[in-house]
Amino acid sequence: MTTGGSQIPAGRPPGPRDAVERPRAGASAKPRSEPAPRPAPAPSDEERTRPPSLGGGEPAQGRALGRQGQRTVRKLLEAGLVEFDERGFQAVRVDDVVRRASTSHGTFYLYFSNKDDLFKTLLRDALDAMQVITEEFPVVTRNESGRTALRHWVHRFCDVYAAHATVIRILSQADVVAEEVYGDGLQMLFRLAEAITQGMTAGAGAGAAADPSAPQPNDGSGARSEHAELTAVACLMMLERVNYLFSVEVRLPRAEMEDRLSAIMYAAFHLA
Repeated sequence: MTTGGSQIPAGRPPGPRDAVERPRAGASAKPRSEPAPRPAPAPSDEERTRPPSLGGGEPAQGRALGRQGQRTVRKLLEAGLVEFDERGFQAVRVDDVVRRASTSHGTFYLYFSNKDDLFKTLLRDALDAMQVITEEFPVVTRNESGRTALRHWVHRFCDVYAAHATVIRILSQADVVAEEVYGDGLQMLFRLAEAITQGMTAGAGAGAAADPSAPQPNDGSGARSEHAELTAVACLMMLERVNYLFSVEVRLPRAEMEDRLSAIMYAAFHLA
């Protein structure tokens, strides 16, 4: 006996396992759907906050570093940072770094080409942090909320500078670091000055657009807006130099200095 084209053993009634499904005449078989690709796992909090420097220098690029490798890189970076801070960039040797890190020259060269490569790796963290606060520069309107936003940003800038003070101090010495490295810092400086220019001048425009009938101050601010980029660079240089003094432990009241810095920047564009 057969059912649906399958042979059924004699002496046993057909059961569900004996049935073979076949498409009906004229019906097309449904194509098998491919399983949906699994979404890539979201980066963990640790991965999102991991500093760029933990990837190591030139010899480590192109290979994934495990936790042990990252720990070694961190130890060498911390040792190098202390040496740069205590001795100055020019006086530091690889010997000094490996001695402080309690590791070998062979281990050092697994992750960094030389002292300059170690410094450039530290610089990646500083430039990354500066890029973040560059993108955070607010639109500073001509009111109290604008002043408050600017004061908060100045405070953030001071925090970032303090976290990377040794590297930024060395970077400011054009005769010490390589031209390529100094150029990276200079580009970041101009990006930050551009952000300040846009945030301060956009705030003035936003205030005028909100109330076109409001009297505009006859104080020459229109002429000054033609040189807004130079004003931003001047404000940024002032901000950097004050933070340099903080970093070399000159005793200045930081909170009061932040108040004055933000007030001067506000006045430079808005004539408070």
